Formats: sequence, structure tokens, C-alpha cells
Amino acid sequence: QRMAHTLGKLGYLEQGNGGFVPGRRLLERSFDYLRTNPLVGRSIPILTELRRNVKERVDLSLFSDLSMLYLVRLQSKRDTFFAHLIGRRVPTFCTSGGRAVLAALPDEEVLDILARSDRRKLTPRTTTEIDEILEQVARVRDTGYSLAIEQVQIGELAVGVAVTDKQGVPIGAIHVAGSLSEWEPENFEKRVAPLVVAAATAINSG
Repeated sequence: QRMAHTLGKLGYLEQGNGGFVPGRRLLERSFDYLRTNPLVGRSIPILTELRRNVKERVDLSLFSDLSMLYLVRLQSKRDTFFAHLIGRRVPTFCTSGGRAVLAALPDEEVLDILARSDRRKLTPRTTTEIDEILEQVARVRDTGYSLAIEQVQIGELAVGVAVTDKQGVPIGAIHVAGSLSEWEPENFEKRVAPLVVAAATAINSG
């Protein structure tokens, strides 16, 4: 209670219906983080151009062990409320960006992450078996990108490519998401994947 009172005085908590809710000062700190993050600074022009070319949702996420944390989200024409929000976490093991990151890690790290992940099905098509995930990771290593179909959200397909630091260690990923009502997976992959690879290459070399 004392901690909540202190955070309330500082503006990080505010009184809401039934108790404390996150305060506006947290939003200011989010602004500061985005404004000063060098990855965001060099990525925004590249992601904006990618969004202009693909005309679909473009996201940049950070690798955070068992999850990917949305850092930048450039919207498409049909997004839900949650598709606009930065800071959302999605599982590493089943997302297009997460699998792209896994493909850039040593095998022992991949196995460790998969063993510790809560590999529950988010849709009927979510891949949860470790052997099957490893097959998909191997495919990413061959192609340079990940294609995920209805792994997190029904009706959605996405291409992901890892973003790395100067030592080649994955720090995040670019995702481009489309709708199965508008795209055949083969056409989406053919159209989008080369553009996402090129965008990630540009960010990595920046």
C-alpha cells in the first residue's frame, strides 16, 4: 500500500474504478524510451517505406526471451484495437518474428527457449510440438524469413525477419501481417518476403 501511494504521488499510478491503474507518467517514460532508442530512430524511415510498399501492417518487435515485445506498429486498413498498441507481448515460439529470431540463435539456446515456453495453442493451427517448431526454424535458416499462418490469430498470416546487432546477435524482428481473406499464402510470401528481408538488411547495416 505504501509503494502504491508513493507511485501515485509520482504519477505512475492513478485512481481508477476499483483501485489504482497505470498513470500518465508511464506514458511519458514510454515516449522517452522510443525517442532515445537508436533502433527505433534508424528503423522508422525503413519501416515506413516498407509499409508504403506492402500496404499491410508492419511491426517491429524486441526479442525478450520467451516473448516478442512490440516496439513499433504501422497499421493497415483493418486492424483491431490491440493491433495498434506498443508494449504488447506475443510468444517467441509461434510468431513469425519469434521464429526468425530463433533461427539466428545457436541450437542450444533455441531448445532452452522452447523447453521453457508455455507452448499452448492460441489458435487451432498453432504449432506447439518442439520437433515441428525446429523443422520450421530450419526452414527459416534456409530462406532467411519465417512464414506463420494462423499461429497467433485466426485469419492472419505473417512474414518475419530477424533484426540483429553489429555482432549478428538477434535483438528483434520485423513482421508484416496480412489477411487470409485477401492473400493466398504463396502469393503473400512471394510478394512480401523479399521486401521484409531487404528492410531488415537495411536496419542491420544502419
